Amino acid sequence: MTRTIAAGSLTLVGPGAGVRRFGRGAPEVTVEIKDRHLAQKLALAPDIALGEAYMDGSFVIESGDIYDFFDLCFANFGHGYGHWLWRAGAMARRMQKRLARSNSLSAAPDEISAHYDLSDELYALFLDSERQYSCAYYLTREDSLEQAQEHKLAHIAAKLLLRRGQRVLDIGCGWGGLALYLARVADVEVTGLTLSQAQCDYAQKRARETGLDNRVRFAVQDYRKEAERYDRIISVGMFEHVGYGRYSEYFEKLRALLVEDGVALVDTTGSAAGPGAGSPWIEKYIFPGGQVPALSEISAAVERAGLYATDIEILRLHYADTLRMWRRRFKDNWSRIAQIYDERFCRMWEFYLASCEAGFRHSGLVDFHIQLARRIDAVPLTRDYLYRTSI
Repeated sequence: MTRTIAAGSLTLVGPGAGVRRFGRGAPEVTVEIKDRHLAQKLALAPDIALGEAYMDGSFVIESGDIYDFFDLCFANFGHGYGHWLWRAGAMARRMQKRLARSNSLSAAPDEISAHYDLSDELYALFLDSERQYSCAYYLTREDSLEQAQEHKLAHIAAKLLLRRGQRVLDIGCGWGGLALYLARVADVEVTGLTLSQAQCDYAQKRARETGLDNRVRFAVQDYRKEAERYDRIISVGMFEHVGYGRYSEYFEKLRALLVEDGVALVDTTGSAAGPGAGSPWIEKYIFPGGQVPALSEISAAVERAGLYATDIEILRLHYADTLRMWRRRFKDNWSRIAQIYDERFCRMWEFYLASCEAGFRHSGLVDFHIQLARRIDAVPLTRDYLYRTSI
């Protein structure tokens, strides 16, 4: 541990009043461990045990906060999955998920509901006003969350090459902000699909309030049951729920739903460190069935489906900055969220937001924008269209 912490210092205060210090200099993080059995739990299941200890109050940050702890550790551990034992464990978990075949038609609604059907007020307390629960797009580090999310919507709209009157499918439409934006700025008809009843109800309400319900339709429906064909398809933050063994099924369905000259855009969290497995703690407590794909896995499935990858953009630190803003807003509204749920829930979500932010800064997590088409000539020869002032 002493050699591992090369930058900054970590002080551990044990349950028996023992103190151990690793590294030296700033940043300095001090942790109090109140459970004398935590070391054993960490040895047996480190990914689960640390998060549970923080949730239960037996792993307490005395100096700094939980993000500072992750930032210190991840910055020193470096890019990717680290030691070969960790990589082996990640690959074993990945194989187990393949065998489990998550995201089946029967299981998918429950997996989505577990996260997205939480209190409606919860998401309003830390997301932007349009409830964009995905990576924002920062033109400068000084952009507010609202500005960065507006930039993201415009960037996606440009990549879709929208024309008035086109039919657009939004797979995993969330609270409807993107669908409503596309209908408003491009005068297109949008169908938004979600597996969350709470999200669908909110999106339908927003469509009525904004007078766009004649051009935007929302439904609780699995994308695999959709039969219509569309000029454009957009999917933001949904591919992480598809499942390792279902990538080919997903892209084959996208191809079937696209008209011959159609264009699709898939926006997904991804791993720049190659195929592996996500955090078991996050899958258990935050995103049941959620998985982080590598570009190599996505590309192979795209090729098998007979689609062209017409543009790929990798957003690196944009999601880290997005999570930083979410985490700050969450902490600003901690007392209200604790009233809705409890302190343990707040610590759980703080752990989730902080660990993800550090992961995007240090551990190879990125955001992929993958533009797809059935025909090689479906999009312009150059990328100039992405930077026009209007669509």
